[in-house]
Amino acid sequence: MILKLLGAIDLSAAIIFLMMVFGMDIFISVLLFCALLLLIKSLFIFSGDVLSFIDLFAALTLILSIIFPIFIFLSWIFALLLFAKSFVSFL
Repeated sequence: MILKLLGAIDLSAAIIFLMMVFGMDIFISVLLFCALLLLIKSLFIFSGDVLSFIDLFAALTLILSIIFPIFIFLSWIFALLLFAKSFVSFL
């Protein structure tokens, strides 16, 4: 059950990245909420989960995207990685 919840967090963040790629308007509160969830989820680094680095860098990129425009290539990379992580957690 908890694994599917963590996968849903990855899926929501991946959708946010794809919305940024296609130029859709995103509420800052939604963006910050997804970034905060990813930051909390990235604390699994301390338990030895190497893939939590993706969550950490994705959360920092989401936070920085409020101030600075991010590269589309970087958004695609994070979107695909987060989609892959969410797909595996839903299996």
